[in-house]
Amino acid sequence: SPSPPYPPPGRADGRRWAAPSDEARAPMAGADDFRRIALSFPGAEERSHMGHPDFRVGGKIFATLGVPDLGWAMVKLLPDEQLVLMQLHPGVFRPAAGAWGRSGSTLVRLELADDLLETAVGMAWRNRGPGKLKR
Repeated sequence: SPSPPYPPPGRADGRRWAAPSDEARAPMAGADDFRRIALSFPGAEERSHMGHPDFRVGGKIFATLGVPDLGWAMVKLLPDEQLVLMQLHPGVFRPAAGAWGRSGSTLVRLELADDLLETAVGMAWRNRGPGKLKR
C-alpha cells in the first residue's frame, strides 16, 4: 500500500511536520488534463479567443489555455475564491494582470496543479454557466 503523503503527526523531537510546498509537489498536470477536465462539464465547448483555446458554457468563457504561455491556464473565479486558492497554493495560482485579475481571472501553473485542476475549473464553470446547467 502506498505511504501517506505526509508523515504521521508527533515527531520524536516534538516539532510539527510541515506540508510540502507547492513547488515540491510532483509535476503531473498538463494542457491535455486541463482540456479533458474543462470539456467534462455539461454544456462546455472549446473555441478560440485571441489565439488561445478557450472553454465556454452558455457562450461565456470560463477558462483559457496557454495564457500567459503553454505552461499556464486561466480560470474565471470570483475574487474571494481567487484569494483562497492563492493563499492555500501560492505556487500554483496567481491573479491575471490588471483589472482582469482584480475581477477574479486567475492563472494556474499547470505542472503544479495536478489534483487542484478539477476543483479550480469546476469553480470557474459554476461561476459562468447558466443556472439550469449548474444544478
